Amino acid sequence: MQLIDIYIQEVTRRLPEKSRGDIALELRSTIEDILPENYSEKEVKEVLKNLGNPASLASEYSERPMHLIGPRYFDMYTTLLKIVTPIVAILTFFVFIVENIITYGGEEDIVSGSINVIILILGHGTWNIVSAVIQTFFWITLVFAILERTDTSKEKSPLTPGWTEWTPDDLKSLPLISKEKKISTLDIFGSLLWIAIFIGVYFNASHLIGVYEKVQGKIQLIIPTFNQEVLQSFWLIIIVALIIEIAFVFYKLIARQWTSKLAIMNTVRNIVSTIVFIVIISTDQLINDEFYTYIEDLLNLSFELKNSVIIISIVLWLFISILDIVQGFRKGKTKL
Repeated sequence: MQLIDIYIQEVTRRLPEKSRGDIALELRSTIEDILPENYSEKEVKEVLKNLGNPASLASEYSERPMHLIGPRYFDMYTTLLKIVTPIVAILTFFVFIVENIITYGGEEDIVSGSINVIILILGHGTWNIVSAVIQTFFWITLVFAILERTDTSKEKSPLTPGWTEWTPDDLKSLPLISKEKKISTLDIFGSLLWIAIFIGVYFNASHLIGVYEKVQGKIQLIIPTFNQEVLQSFWLIIIVALIIEIAFVFYKLIARQWTSKLAIMNTVRNIVSTIVFIVIISTDQLINDEFYTYIEDLLNLSFELKNSVIIISIVLWLFISILDIVQGFRKGKTKL
């Protein structure tokens, strides 16, 4: 009957050519054994329905997978995508921000400059991230597709992240993370974004921070707050502090939850940043005298502003650092 011939054709066309003949004979024999003598079209349809979709049946006969990523590798594939893709996106955005803000020269007025930065981030920044994510998706998919097609084992059960067959003992190595301990991707992204902004502002402070006034219809910086030469002189300890910050953020990304070890690292990080801050803020000529004079005249102050600014800044920094350290230990010791 024609229905049987078409069904066999639909199955075998999805198979390697060298095996089509044998499988066609085997499949025809199977169908005819099931059918009664003098079968009707209705009985043929019933048998073919039970055999199932020709594509599904072909996958059972095939020696190679008929899907891009099969169930054996799919869980590992999606897990790796979830881990690597956010890292690539964050790093791409981080590098983009640093490259563009750190090279900002401050020639434009603040309004047009801000608009250009926003356009740059929304345009080129978004495209860089999308491009990096697409490339990451392509290469990871390619690697797993090759693994799928070179796997000669007959096992079909999904592999664990350790490339082994799953057993209940694997559950023992997995942490149960409470909501209080969990570190979100948004937290990681925010930390790296803050570091990128800090780098851009620190090395361009004399172009970005200070007193702005309208000059010939444009808002321009007339008195910078900081002495850029003094800031630049601390570049080595700033780089060391930033390396510690970035290492801490990436450890958070790996850990994915607050622990006592992470809380201790957070304490070290805060101590280092506090020492660096106190050393820099206490340096003479860090803040321009013209800026102090402008603020004193503006607020009609009768006392010298410089010492007050240093003391208040140090006290505020210490308060924030201690609060962050305490919160770190509280999260690290939260019970499930």
